Order: sequence, then structure tokens, then C-alpha cells
Amino acid sequence: MSETIFSKILSGDIPSFKIYENDYVYAFLDISQVSKGHTLLIPKKPSANIYETDPETMKHIGEALPIVANAIKEAFNPDGLNIIQNNGEYASQSVFHIHFHFIPRYENDMDGFGYKWETHDVDDAEKEKIAQQINKHINA
Repeated sequence: MSETIFSKILSGDIPSFKIYENDYVYAFLDISQVSKGHTLLIPKKPSANIYETDPETMKHIGEALPIVANAIKEAFNPDGLNIIQNNGEYASQSVFHIHFHFIPRYENDMDGFGYKWETHDVDDAEKEKIAQQINKHINA
């Protein structure tokens, strides 16, 4: 598998705002926040998509999903939460390292068609604050 932005994040070549990490997965804030707390979860063992991901890796992803979701819920009390995972270019996958988006949804961000996908520029100081707010609920 070719190098991706996520492999560069995992190696530390690109900085990120860590939410959760264990031996198998890494969760961090999305650089372009769709809503406050928008987080990505990736396995450390790379695979391009769900079709190529082995069952053991999926087990570790499955164990991490509620940990991250509950930390976001505790930190920001969203009205809902989308967990989105895209497979292939025609399904809007842009980074070919399997990943899951956690997008907190707040009552006022609905557009009548399900949800908005508008990204917001957030400076690093604010990202650090958001990450710390979520992170303190990881082991609570």
C-alpha cells in the first residue's frame, strides 16, 4: 500500500491532535472540522478500504468505536452523531487508508436533507482545546 497522509500522521511526520490511541488504532481530530469534535479513527495496520481489512483489525476498530463516540458525547453532548466510512473513489473516499469519521451533530446544523458537510477552519489552539475536552473523557 502506498504512503498516505494517515501513514505520515502515524509516523509523526505530520502533527495531529490525538484523541485516543492503543496498539492497534489511532483517533485524532479531523483537520477540517465539519462540526465541533469531528474526529477520525484509523487502524495502525494500513489497508485501503473495508474490503481489504482483515477481521482482527476490524475487531480492534470495533472496540475503539464506542470509546471514541462516548468521549465525544461526554465532551460536547451533541444531539446526534454520524459515524461515516467510505469505500472507493465513487463513495467519496479520498484517503485510501480505511478510516471512520465521527461527526457530532447539533440541532442547529441540520439542513433539511440529513446533514451539512461544510468544513470550518479552526486554528491549532482551538483544535488543541477540543482534543483535550474529548480526551479527558476517554478513561472516565
